[in-house]
Amino acid sequence: MTEPDIFRALADPTRRQMLERLSAGERNATELREGLAISQPAVSQHIAVLRGAGLIEERKTGRQMLYRIRPDGLAPVVDWLTRYRAFWPERIDRLKTLLKEMDQ
Repeated sequence: MTEPDIFRALADPTRRQMLERLSAGERNATELREGLAISQPAVSQHIAVLRGAGLIEERKTGRQMLYRIRPDGLAPVVDWLTRYRAFWPERIDRLKTLLKEMDQ
């Protein structure tokens, strides 16, 4: 579950839709597929990518596999964003100053 793995998993709109559905609670593969124009094998592949990135986890109940969001799955991305969060305001402030100087 590295940053690149997470970003790669989130880059796909279908996987983002699946995560959105899981944000409401556990779902099985059939429920994740509802309304998506993809095959069951494609759903399985998307689930594998999300699981490999550490974004979801599974639990077996009877013959059914249920999927849910891993609460700490996005932690590496949050950490990455936090490192750059301070960078942008400083750059924007410098740009504003430069633009004001150019106007004068």
